[in-house]
Order: sequence, then structure tokens, then C-alpha cells
Amino acid sequence: MTDSILVVAHSDWREGRLAPLLEAKGYRVEWCCPAGGQCLPANGAGYAGAVVLGGAQNVGEADSKPYLHQEMDWMRRQVAEGRRLLGICLGAQLLARALGAGVAPHAEGINEIGYYPVFPTPAGSAVIPAGMHVYHWHKEGFELPGQAELLARGEAFPNQAYRLSSKVYGLQFHPEVTASVAAAWVEGAADQLSRPGAQPASRQQELGRRFDALLHDWFDGFLDLWLGRSPAVS
Repeated sequence: MTDSILVVAHSDWREGRLAPLLEAKGYRVEWCCPAGGQCLPANGAGYAGAVVLGGAQNVGEADSKPYLHQEMDWMRRQVAEGRRLLGICLGAQLLARALGAGVAPHAEGINEIGYYPVFPTPAGSAVIPAGMHVYHWHKEGFELPGQAELLARGEAFPNQAYRLSSKVYGLQFHPEVTASVAAAWVEGAADQLSRPGAQPASRQQELGRRFDALLHDWFDGFLDLWLGRSPAVS
């Protein structure tokens, strides 16, 4: 098994805790940005797994941004071939759509921008701690693919995490985003904090101080679970 992880990004953003956590486990991180013209590898067998990150794009823009269709086709193949795949925010939405599920804005225009709690389903009790606060930045949510297990629910967006198999997961939230990265996002897109449901910057800073370390530790254990290094999140 290769020791490389492919990370599919939708911009030139490379910060956060994902790469450092993977590198600390002995993996080499290889980045690919189809939005910037880079091609996805034809054969995912060369990687121990792939992570598809979030981005400012929406799934509904796929017809005007063909690389999103290419990503969905590629993700569908990874699932069919039994590869390890993790979708985060937009990545989870793309995976859901690739498998036939709907992706759409909240019916009341609500956004999740900030730290919000998620709650495990019975299937997710060994994966998601009850009431864990996680970082979000999205206005759309996904329906559950027919073959998936729902692992966590949220208050505004009911579907927050799902599992297709021990190798394939989708997360609506951003465990890779640190409190300092969240602060930079807020500074760079402060106008979005006026959207319904978004938390003010001061509230995000307060919750980031409370929950960032816990989220770091959870994501570290979750990556072990996804990579088959641990049977559960400790």
C-alpha cells in the first residue's frame, strides 16, 4: 500500500490541520486542484486514500464548471473500485450528488457559518461524540445517498455525516479548519456573516477557543478510523 494521500482542493488554499495530521502519521500529501486546471489521476490505486475538500463553488454550478462533473465522475469510480475516499463540505456534497442524492440550499435560506453542534445517530455513536461543536461554512446541504448510513445530524441541516463503507465517508463540516484559519476566513469574507444563521465573528472566536483543541483531537482519531488504523474514534 502506498504511503501517499491525494488531497483534492478547489483553490490554492493549503492551510489547516489535515496535511500536518496525515504527515505525522507517516503519509506524504499530494495536492491536486482541478479548478486550477490540474488533472485528477486516472488510477487511484497509487494512493492510500483521497480527500476532497470544500470550496466556494456549489454543486449546482457543475454545468458551468465542468471540472466539478469530472470530480464527481472520478469520485464515483473511486467508490466503485473500493478506494478510500473522504469528502469534506463541498467534497461530501459532490460525493452525495455523484451517488444520486440531492444537494440544495436550505429551504429557509439558512447558512451555517461558525461552530455548531452535531449529534450522533445510533450508527454514528462510535464515530461522533454527542454535541461535538464543529466548524461550518456552507449554505447548501445534501440528501443521504441511498446506500449510505447517516452518522450525525444537525439542527439546521439534518444530514451532517455519512458512511458508505469503512473506507468512504462524507462530512458536511470542516474538521480540518483550525481556529486561526477560521478567523482568516471570517476576515476575508466578513460580508457573509450577515446571512441568516451565520454567527458573528466574536461568537466564532469564543467558540473556537473552546472547541478547537477538541476538534483537533477528534479529527486525528477520525483519520485513523478512515485509514483503517483504528476500529473506532477514541
